[in-house]
Amino acid sequence: MSKIKYISKLLKTKQITCTELTQKYLDSIAENKGLNAYVKITADEALKTAGAVDVKIERNEELMPLEGIPMSLKDNMSTKGIETTCCSKMLRGYIPIYDATVWEILKNQNAILLGKTNMDEFAMGSSCETSCFGGALNPHNKNHVAGGSSGGAAASVAANLAVYGLGSDTGGSVRQPASFCGLVGMKPTYGTVSRYGLIAYASSLDQIGPVASSVEDAAMVYDSISMYDSKDSTSRGRRELISDKLDASIKGMKIGIAEEYFEGINEEVRKSIDEALKVYEYLGAEIVQIELPQVKHALPAYYIIACAEASSNLGRYDGIRYGHKTGSYKDINDMICRTRSEGFGKEVQRRILLGTYVLSAGYYDAYYKKAQKLRGAIAGGFKKAFEECNVIIAPTVPTTAFELNFTSSDPVVAYMTDICTVPVNIAGLPAVSVPCGFDGKGLPIGMQLIGNAFDDAVIMNAAYQYEQQVKEKIYRQTGIGVIL
Repeated sequence: MSKIKYISKLLKTKQITCTELTQKYLDSIAENKGLNAYVKITADEALKTAGAVDVKIERNEELMPLEGIPMSLKDNMSTKGIETTCCSKMLRGYIPIYDATVWEILKNQNAILLGKTNMDEFAMGSSCETSCFGGALNPHNKNHVAGGSSGGAAASVAANLAVYGLGSDTGGSVRQPASFCGLVGMKPTYGTVSRYGLIAYASSLDQIGPVASSVEDAAMVYDSISMYDSKDSTSRGRRELISDKLDASIKGMKIGIAEEYFEGINEEVRKSIDEALKVYEYLGAEIVQIELPQVKHALPAYYIIACAEASSNLGRYDGIRYGHKTGSYKDINDMICRTRSEGFGKEVQRRILLGTYVLSAGYYDAYYKKAQKLRGAIAGGFKKAFEECNVIIAPTVPTTAFELNFTSSDPVVAYMTDICTVPVNIAGLPAVSVPCGFDGKGLPIGMQLIGNAFDDAVIMNAAYQYEQQVKEKIYRQTGIGVIL
């Protein structure tokens, strides 16, 4: 199941050179430009690194776990010398002078960066369609979206245009596109993966995580990028490696089901998760009913907190320091107003305005303060739930992938699709989306495994055990293979 291990073995046994492998992926990206998964191709960087890996192989030197493996990076992670735009007109032409910590780690392992992937502008969206480059398409059906905001990362892996990708998850932006594209998407415990160099949307919610075609691959990437970083004030680092803990029995494990997560869920999604529960019972797990009434309030709390933080974080884009600057203006106030109106898309403007409103005098107590109190209640609800179970299972998304332009007509409809994913970010917990079936149109369905803080290994092992049972039925139907 591990594409990373399979490709690494091919490289080590010299069945293919890293340069040949990289060129095959670059050629495939060029042939599939219509998916719009990438917004920047880094061919020179990729081939240069591949050459260095080939030299090591010729010398029979040991390769690191992710060395020589072609991958993609979401376009909100800083890459020194490589344009990083957040898929916004505001940052077109911006070239960072430093690397995000996660990319610095992978670069030091000679990971092959194929390019920067498409995303919703400043990670604000659920379909990837707010990107100034246009949205990424779903490889399973090009009339449907790849998901958001990390839609390009998911599309790149699902279409076999990268072995794995890194995305960011503020309210489900790794897990939702993973669900839509039939992939594994992991949102680690908040603070285990450094946010340094991740262009901020909502700092208390943002978390970088891997998108991969198997649990084992996602675990290997997590192990490589999760460590304490003094440059990130919220960094705590991982407690343990998880890729070597994926073979533990789950007999006796208590899996919690909260009906609050299943209200208004598509029937095909519910049926697939019910089938998954039967697999867990077969493996010896105990299914227990739990109550999480607080999650009903997660969505409004999330959008108040996230938009408030976005309002603050995006205040730096004023046309003075860096980024887009309007061509003509009367005075400095007019210049800032025109710059921000031209540089930000409608969805980003909407969220900045909402965030500014809830932080303003007279409304702070009514909205932001209440949302923070709700955040504490939601975290407390999860804490109580984990006294009764080890893992919680829920849908990742209430539906399968939307048709193109579905969310543009009604922003509230788009916001509602985050209802199953945002509670995890509010509480800072780990969660992973795993493929669990297909709907009548052949679109993938994902289920979400949620764990207590720092129980990343627990949820990934539970996901792995399920994956091993259904891989013949589920994973072969996704069509995700190796490019060779």
